[in-house]
Amino acid sequence: MGELGGFLKIQRSPVKWDDPAERAGRYTEFIAERPVEEVQQQGARCMDCGVPFCHNGCPLGNLIPDWNDLVYRGDWQNAIRQLHATNNFPEFTGRVCPAPCEASCVLEINEGDAVTIKQIENTIIDRAWAEGWVRPEPPEQETGQRVAVVGGGPAGLAAAQQLRRAGHAVVLFERDEAAGGLIRFGVPDFKIEKRVVERRVQQLVDEGVELRCGVDVGTDVTVEELREQFDAVVLATGSRVPRDLPVEGRQLGGVHFAMEYLYERTRATQDEQGVVPQVPRPAPRGISARGKHVVVIGGGDTGADCVAQSIREGAESVVQVELLPEPPSSRPDDRTPWPLWPAKFRLSYAMEEARALGKGVQNFSVATLKLEGDADGNVQTLHYGQAEPAPPFAAVPGTEREQPAQLVLLAMGFLHPEQGLIDGLGLVKDPRGNIKAGAYATSEEGVFAAGDCRRGQSLIVWAINEGRQAARMADRYLAQKAGRRARPAALAGI
Repeated sequence: MGELGGFLKIQRSPVKWDDPAERAGRYTEFIAERPVEEVQQQGARCMDCGVPFCHNGCPLGNLIPDWNDLVYRGDWQNAIRQLHATNNFPEFTGRVCPAPCEASCVLEINEGDAVTIKQIENTIIDRAWAEGWVRPEPPEQETGQRVAVVGGGPAGLAAAQQLRRAGHAVVLFERDEAAGGLIRFGVPDFKIEKRVVERRVQQLVDEGVELRCGVDVGTDVTVEELREQFDAVVLATGSRVPRDLPVEGRQLGGVHFAMEYLYERTRATQDEQGVVPQVPRPAPRGISARGKHVVVIGGGDTGADCVAQSIREGAESVVQVELLPEPPSSRPDDRTPWPLWPAKFRLSYAMEEARALGKGVQNFSVATLKLEGDADGNVQTLHYGQAEPAPPFAAVPGTEREQPAQLVLLAMGFLHPEQGLIDGLGLVKDPRGNIKAGAYATSEEGVFAAGDCRRGQSLIVWAINEGRQAARMADRYLAQKAGRRARPAALAGI
């Protein structure tokens, strides 16, 4: 694979971002495009490992050495075929996935030297769209069976596409005004422009998937109607119940869950671009960071997105706090040895922007004690202390401090899926409140589950993989129900 000895002669050239101070003033994607020749050189670094680990690090099982080699040789059409064999939406993962594949690359044994897999993946799919190689793939024959997919995020989209290509009539239900889930509304435009999501959704529609947006299954469509009208149901509703902050002052105005803020700002950005929703959507809450001191509680990707959105909106300052201690600067081999995902410090794109503008800081080991409001009931001050380094991470006595906070965004992750539809269908749940579906089949015949609602909050690569696997199991069930043999070729690669 790649150039013989290429990894010894060619240095890693990581993904480049536009200047942080410049990009913080716009909502377009900020990944700098690389010359094709440079990307091919990076593909040449793939080192013909005796035992490659990169495709094991990726939950999708992507055929990474294969398409690295094809890119190096300039065979772009076969590269996109190999990429699509395991991944329905590589332009999604190429933009927002943290790339566990690179962490498990054999070259990553020398920390920071992995093949730039994510960059190569993104270049392949962007070229494929530009060249017109990505086309609708409707089924050659119909099965006459109907499947409902509930939830239009990456897991639901993948399941719908795979089931449609197997010949089933698929209806995709999405309660928001457009499909895409968190990648459509919860991830800002500057990380993934919504045209990228919309063209994939259009591909599904062109393949024959019926899309019903603005429909809340369990309310607008009853559970009884769902079971009566469809031969199988795939639930991909996500894990949307956020973790709350049980402190004094939580009820004050200006304290919001991260997704409330991100959804509102994404919709506002779309309004500014003249995008007209096809179905009604919730009225805006009026959440704004403009001119305010913002505190983001939570150190993950969602917290970083809140920081970046706040900066673009014109926040006076942004402080991101994390309960856990600051991770080490390099891979701790005693905790996360190669090829595991390393628990080390990574400066987020958002904090890079905040520092460039002199508007933000990131603090670790911060335990929130209480929130204090003004006479109108709006948050004004966050009281905190230094957290102990181990559970329960209580504040160390004598370390109490105050921080101005006129907007507090809670980005502490998610607990489990919303329970109404799950209970309405009578599904068995695991101890965390997720749908119990060991092999994607739930406790109710003909009902399957995929993505975060089954496994808990996780990465987009897991969501797509789960959607594909649930589709495979649903197709097998439908084949047995109809007295025919399942057609593995229709769902190749899963």
